[in-house]
Amino acid sequence: MTDFLQVTDTIAVPRSELVYRASRSGGAGGQHVNTSSTRIELLWDFQRSSALDDSEKDRVRRKLEARIDAEGMVRVVAGNRRSQLQNRSAAEERLAKLIRDAMHVPKKRRATAPTRASREKRLESKKQQSRKKANRRNDSFD
Repeated sequence: MTDFLQVTDTIAVPRSELVYRASRSGGAGGQHVNTSSTRIELLWDFQRSSALDDSEKDRVRRKLEARIDAEGMVRVVAGNRRSQLQNRSAAEERLAKLIRDAMHVPKKRRATAPTRASREKRLESKKQQSRKKANRRNDSFD
């Protein structure tokens, strides 16, 4: 295991910044569940992190607002596996994915003009609709 949680090519969170808490997990597992603390709660204080610059921290704050607790820590929980080690690595992977998703900047949409063919098609359908309505009209005054 390395000293860093590799998130992207440019972002690596030092494991010393990660806080792990173990507790008893619910769900399947029989009597084993009642005796072992396999559920892992992973906390990361991104505000004090050396892995992100200020603009990245703002981005994380906006994107992960729902996962930030009162102390300003990003909180991830994993408890669906039977061993503490597996839950620990699952929690780390979830945190890495959350950070990756938060760092993703969507491409700006570039407005495009309608093509000549699409303009002609639109005008032709308008003319066709007009002709249809004109044919329904009764112009005789007998």
